[in-house]
Amino acid sequence: MECRDAAVSSLSWALIVGGAAFMLHQTRSHTQYGRYVAAEACCCPARLGWFLQEVPAFLLPLLLLLLTEEPGRTGDRTGDRTGDRTGDRTGRTLLLCTFMLHYFHRSFIYAFLTRGRPVPLPIVLAAAIFCSLNGFLQGHHLLHCAQFEHSWLRDARLAAGFLLFVVGMIVNIHSDHILRGLRRPGETVYRIPYGGMFEFVSGANFFGEILEWCGFALASWSLPATAFAFFTVCSIGPRAYQHHRDYQQRFEDYPRSRRALIPFIL
Repeated sequence: MECRDAAVSSLSWALIVGGAAFMLHQTRSHTQYGRYVAAEACCCPARLGWFLQEVPAFLLPLLLLLLTEEPGRTGDRTGDRTGDRTGDRTGRTLLLCTFMLHYFHRSFIYAFLTRGRPVPLPIVLAAAIFCSLNGFLQGHHLLHCAQFEHSWLRDARLAAGFLLFVVGMIVNIHSDHILRGLRRPGETVYRIPYGGMFEFVSGANFFGEILEWCGFALASWSLPATAFAFFTVCSIGPRAYQHHRDYQQRFEDYPRSRRALIPFIL
């Protein structure tokens, strides 16, 4: 498949503009999920909802990866252009598998462990559309557009980006584990999370995911990955702040010293 530069650029800028608009929207109202879902909302079970909305971001890149032939193996128009770049296949595939790893966990592990509230159907639909478009964007760009020198595997940006991603994923998974442990099966009460990064930030799970995609953007060093990281900050950053305020309102003894998102912004 040839690189669709116009589509990559358009989708990337759509993420940036959409992220800014979504952040502005969230300063005026809560996103209708979790504790903020209206009683009359039409919902689906949390496990099914999370699976349906996250799995496209895993399946679409996987499909692109399976259908993409190695450079130079065919006589099509792209063969001559990419024949001398066979060595960067490893870097591109490694970056894409990093992206897919997050969504494999969210789709096939987190989705079946969650004890969250039912998810409104409009949220599931909107998230599934977003994950489909973003999965195609990241997969197509890395497999058909990105060009990496042979030295890229030794570049400091790649190493630092992977380190951030791994740390962020560990924080995210560990924080989700802490949150699941706050409730017994069937309970809907809210308790203050302690342990891990929750000792420093209110939304440790959000903080971990933001670290992941900032690391991915650094390792990829591309507009699509940077646009996705920006969208992530804009979409779940305000949620972390909302959770922080909600904890302060629910619990009189909630530590005022904890931050809404990251320790050095407040």
